[in-house]
Amino acid sequence: MTLFDLARKNAWRKPLRTALLMLCVSVAFLIYGLTASFVSGSQGTSAASDDILGVMSAAGRAQPLPMAHMNRIAADPDVAAINYTSRMRGFVAVEKNVVAVSALDPQRLMAVSGKELGLTPELIDALAAQRDRVLVGRALAEAQGWRVGQSVTVTGFDMARRGGSRDWSFGIAGIFEGENASTDTYFMIADYDYLNAARARNRDTVDAFVVRPQASASAGDLAARIDKMFANSAAPTRTQSEKQFLEAFLRQYADVGLIVDLVVSAAFVTLLMIVINTMVFAVRERTFEIGVLKTLGFSGAQVMGLILAETLFIVVVGGGVGLGLAKLAVSFSDPALGLVFSMPVLARAVVIIVILGLATGALPAIKALRTPVIAAFRQR
Repeated sequence: MTLFDLARKNAWRKPLRTALLMLCVSVAFLIYGLTASFVSGSQGTSAASDDILGVMSAAGRAQPLPMAHMNRIAADPDVAAINYTSRMRGFVAVEKNVVAVSALDPQRLMAVSGKELGLTPELIDALAAQRDRVLVGRALAEAQGWRVGQSVTVTGFDMARRGGSRDWSFGIAGIFEGENASTDTYFMIADYDYLNAARARNRDTVDAFVVRPQASASAGDLAARIDKMFANSAAPTRTQSEKQFLEAFLRQYADVGLIVDLVVSAAFVTLLMIVINTMVFAVRERTFEIGVLKTLGFSGAQVMGLILAETLFIVVVGGGVGLGLAKLAVSFSDPALGLVFSMPVLARAVVIIVILGLATGALPAIKALRTPVIAAFRQR
């Protein structure tokens, strides 16, 4: 019989106690899996780029920038490609059904962010065929039940047409998938010229410029030069990487990462105390058996390893169930929630499982190691 077999059989000597322990571990890792998936999706840590730069107004996202800025930015030798965007928020059918439309230049789109969005030349051609065409992200298309060729009407919250109407009609020319599962695809891509020609105000302005630096260029240095270029103009800019922008945007509401770390830490500290207390009690129950094992020739290190293997078995099984439930919940969640159960989330969970298993087993294992054989037999 191997050490693992002994650990497994010892763990299941009290089936109810072991099942409850595994349930506690499962709940803790379910909480971890869901919260970490939220952070991974909302902050875009696995999809947001450190290289692609966004140039926005220093006065805030609500202030537009003049189109004339683009030529000056494009003249910098470290700029490989540039595009511009105006973002419209609106709803389809009912106000709670909110969607976002990013109006861009289709011809510039592929060079700037085509790879990250999973675009193809065929999709770009379909978008450019007519001005009222849009490309819809896979997450949005699945959530709304849309298909290629369908017409949709978006009622803008903050972008009205000339004449007063806020309804914008679009034909779906294609669906883009995103580079990977963590890429945000819950929005539509439209032709800037279509919205710009028909909107009532802020014509020939943009919400931001999207810049891809040269491969050999420093994104940070380029961002600083762009902001310096317009520092004394009527429309100064603030340039950030995509990742910096997403993190700053979330911090306007709360430090999501800190909140999640506090919640997860509280769950794991509570779990640590529960498992340690239970395992210490379980080892105390088996004091006589530990003395017998030492009498039969088991070394102190082997007895210690047996206790550690038992706690690792409980934590691994419970953690695996919790992570499996988290993965299942993410798979069936609404794409609008942006939950992403990524490999970094899983890798961090595996490390936590190992550390937690060793930490919870350390105290009872040391107690078993230090128990003299004579003192163990006196417990009988």
